[in-house]
Amino acid sequence: MRKVFVELGSMTVKELLEQYGSGHRDFGDLNLAEGNLSRAVLSHANLSHAILSIANLSGANLTGANLSYARMNVARLSGANLTGANLTGAILNVANTIRTKFDRASLVRASLVRAEMIRASMVAATLVEADLSTADMRESQLDRVDATGANFSETDLRGSSIVGSNLTSANLTGCELSKSKLTGSDLGRCEMRHARLHRADLSGVSLRGANLRWADLSGANLRWADLTDAKLSGANLIGADLSNANLLNTSFVHADLTQASLIGADLEGADLSGATLTGAKLHGVARFHLRTQGMTCEWVDISPNGDHSQIYRFTPENFQKFFNQTPPVVQIAIDSPIDSEANLALAQLYHAIAQEMSGAIEPPSIDADYRRTMLRFRVEADEHLFTTLFAAILPFADAKATHKSLSQVLYSIQSKSNKILGVKEANQAAKLSVSLLQTLRRVAPLQKRIQPLLSKFEIPFLSAPTQTSMLNSSDLFLQIYGNPRFGKRFLNAAELEVAPEAILGTNNSPVLPTPKEALDFVQGFYSLERVV
Repeated sequence: MRKVFVELGSMTVKELLEQYGSGHRDFGDLNLAEGNLSRAVLSHANLSHAILSIANLSGANLTGANLSYARMNVARLSGANLTGANLTGAILNVANTIRTKFDRASLVRASLVRAEMIRASMVAATLVEADLSTADMRESQLDRVDATGANFSETDLRGSSIVGSNLTSANLTGCELSKSKLTGSDLGRCEMRHARLHRADLSGVSLRGANLRWADLSGANLRWADLTDAKLSGANLIGADLSNANLLNTSFVHADLTQASLIGADLEGADLSGATLTGAKLHGVARFHLRTQGMTCEWVDISPNGDHSQIYRFTPENFQKFFNQTPPVVQIAIDSPIDSEANLALAQLYHAIAQEMSGAIEPPSIDADYRRTMLRFRVEADEHLFTTLFAAILPFADAKATHKSLSQVLYSIQSKSNKILGVKEANQAAKLSVSLLQTLRRVAPLQKRIQPLLSKFEIPFLSAPTQTSMLNSSDLFLQIYGNPRFGKRFLNAAELEVAPEAILGTNNSPVLPTPKEALDFVQGFYSLERVV
């Protein structure tokens, strides 16, 4: 085969390779345009600012080489090994890098516009602010790359692996990512308008503040993804899996979520104006503070496994009620201001209760003034209100009386429902009451288990009168117990010239809600229309 020699200033390719063989490594600024360096061994060579345009470097060994700011337009690098190479600011536009290895290489601000990079490997490479727009990167490996601020607009990344990578603030406008795997990657604040992510694996991905307007996410896996404040207006999410995703304040304006799975997702504050949710799976979804103007939804699947065993079909009357819940809350008002000693006692007691209940009760928010203290316990769903109330009152002297009132309310629902409701509704209410009573019996031993800790905190705050109430997701209020002494501790019987019992009362029996009030309160627990 005839050997081709190219002038390198005063050096030919042959002389370059001979000098490299003799230990010389510094070849910066040389002109290697159109040079044939196929399968050449130039590992750790300094080729900084070299001209390699249209050069043949296919199969070359350039591991650890310094190619910073080299000009490599239309170069052939297929099968070359550039592991650990420095390509900072290098220009590889329209280069052929099919199956090229760039693992751990630095391509900071490098330009690879329209480069052929099919099945290229860039594992753990640094691509900060690199320009890979319109490149063909099908089935490439970009696991653990740092591509902060990189440009992938109109890039073809179909079937690629981008696992555990940092693409914060990258530009992926119109990028083709169908069937790609991006598990655990950070795409926060990315520009992804019109990106194609059909059947892509985005599980555990951070897309906080990302712009996904008009993106195609049909059939995509977004389980446990974080889309807080993301914009998905007009996006196609048909059949997408958003189970347990964080969708706090996410914009789905005019998005299509037909048959999408949102089981366990946090939708609070999401904007669903004009969106389509027909057939969406919504088991365990808290629907608080949503915007739903113009939304289309004929039915949803509320079965735990999304198997269509429990379908909720909408009427104009129940649509707004279903999608505009109020966060359920248990409230305990204490007729005493909280001090540091009481605050410490509550923290320890509720920590012990949470451990006994496997974390089923959250720490309360505390609102206090100089006279009273209010504890609020937010719960995930209405059916947890009674159990949370049972546990929340345990630190207080009023616990026994409150538990008794709670049981009486549930027995009232069970015994009076057939006189107030129709047969079907009465049976549902009775079943609910039995279920809740059974739950309370299971948690009843909790009081004995925390008694040793309670005996350590003999402080006035825990003996103060209380009022205990609940607010359900339909914004209905129900008081369970009110101590007759609540609000009367500042009254002076002597000054009022009345007997003390006239102020404090002799009847310690609480005023229970009427059966109708109790039934109205729990109606939302079982009123969904279920069709198997």
